[in-house]
Amino acid sequence: MPRTLIITNDFPPKAGGIESFVHEIALRRPEGSVVVYCSSPAPADAAADPHFDLHQPFPVVRDAARVLLPTPRVAARARAIADLEDCDSVVYGAAAPLGLLAAGLGERTPVERQVAISHGHETWWAALPGPREALRRIGETTDTVTYLGEYTRRRLARALSPDAAARMRQLAPGVDIDHFRPGSGGEEVRERHGLGDRPVVVCVSRLVPRKGQDTLIRAWPRILADVPDAALLIVGDGPQRQRLRSAARGMDSVVFTGPVPTRDLPSHYCAGDVFAMPCRTRRGGLEAEGLGMVYLEAAACGLPVVAGDSGGAPDTVLDGRTGLVVDGSLPGPTARALIRLLKDPDRAAQMGARGREWVRRRWTWDHTAQRLDALLGGSQGHSADRP
Repeated sequence: MPRTLIITNDFPPKAGGIESFVHEIALRRPEGSVVVYCSSPAPADAAADPHFDLHQPFPVVRDAARVLLPTPRVAARARAIADLEDCDSVVYGAAAPLGLLAAGLGERTPVERQVAISHGHETWWAALPGPREALRRIGETTDTVTYLGEYTRRRLARALSPDAAARMRQLAPGVDIDHFRPGSGGEEVRERHGLGDRPVVVCVSRLVPRKGQDTLIRAWPRILADVPDAALLIVGDGPQRQRLRSAARGMDSVVFTGPVPTRDLPSHYCAGDVFAMPCRTRRGGLEAEGLGMVYLEAAACGLPVVAGDSGGAPDTVLDGRTGLVVDGSLPGPTARALIRLLKDPDRAAQMGARGREWVRRRWTWDHTAQRLDALLGGSQGHSADRP
């Protein structure tokens, strides 16, 4: 059976979006067809699940280093693993920088296809002179550099040669629509936080400046003027926790849940009537939303979404059909969009239903697995795959 070597720094038990993405695609490859070569987890991550590697349905080869870099030593070990395991394809869990290993692996191993997966952070590589040249080399030496959505495709293509840009194909994380679904326990979350049957706006995200929870809080008095019984449920944790709590002081209708386990996220989405994360681009364009899986998870739970216009976030929303896209840098557009949806629950419900159907049709893990299978099998899809 053809076998694939996945080389990555982003792998459980370390938690994170990229880690989940790489793990999910590994799990969805045919049995016996995957080997993972990855860095060692931090002690705290390893302690959380010390037997993680043993429970996987594929071999996991851990390097002693905490971070794999495209060095001669790492290249030699990757070649040895590819030879020993008879791997005919390589997937780089993050295109940059490990995709720089591609030239050596392609020349000295039986590897026939190499796919470099981008997750959004590569867009800033495309914007800076030195990293841009490295990204260009990755594009030249791999068969495909993937992209999340139209925004990341455009940004990455500027750094690649015309030939490499033409070989780019979409590969985005998927949504488990059996896990993220309407009726997932929102009533219990409402009861726990004293929300009753009030109209609820929910935001699920890490508490960092780019995500726009501060914009929601700034917009909240305007929303209450039109929808006085509304509540705002902010789910998650992060470095902006105290600053956001201070900004919301005196607003009893703003509720912070703190960190929530991944398994409990569907019930928190379902506690809301509308999902909102008015993300914004920062640092001169270097800090932007790569895609925004929370919008798709919320849509899968049947919620209309209000998304900021940062980076690839609009790729997750059919504007006016599954939700609304707003300028996340200002509170006014966010307030107006939320008032429209909260005051028209029938329209909001229709948007939510269309959103779940859209996720089912093109954003599931089955779609992701099929796309990767096509890339590794030699068929690179077609432009109709673009959102």
